[in-house]
Amino acid sequence: MTRPAGEGLTDAQRYDSGMTVRRAVLSDAHVDHAVEATVPLTADWQDFITRVAWGDVWSRPGLDRRSRSIAVLTALIAHGHHEEFEMHLHAAVRNGLSVEEIREVILQSAIYCGVPAANTAFRIAARVFGEDSA
Repeated sequence: MTRPAGEGLTDAQRYDSGMTVRRAVLSDAHVDHAVEATVPLTADWQDFITRVAWGDVWSRPGLDRRSRSIAVLTALIAHGHHEEFEMHLHAAVRNGLSVEEIREVILQSAIYCGVPAANTAFRIAARVFGEDSA
C-alpha cells in the first residue's frame, strides 16, 4: 500500500504548510483579516481549514494551483457559494489564470452546473474585474 503524502506530519507542520499556501493563494491581507476576526467560536474552524483544506489538500503535489483554482471555481458555481466564489476569483488570478480563462471556466460551468449559476458567476466576475455586467 502506498503511504499517503501527508502521513507523518504533525498538526503544527500541517498548519504551518497550510498557512503558507493559504497566504500565497488568498493574500496576506485576506488571511490577516480572517485571523484577526477569529473569536472563540471560530478558532477551531480557522485551525481546521488551515490544516486540512490548505495544509493537506491544497498542498498536495497532484495538481498545480491553477488546476485547483479551476476545480474550486467550478464547485463554488455549482453550489451557489457566491461569497467564496468572489474570493476565489482573486485567488485564481493570483494562481495564474487570466480573466479570459476564468470566462471559459464559467462558460464550461454553464453546461454542467446550469445557466442560472453561470449567469450569477458572470455577474460577480464582472463586478470583481471591474467590467460592466450589462
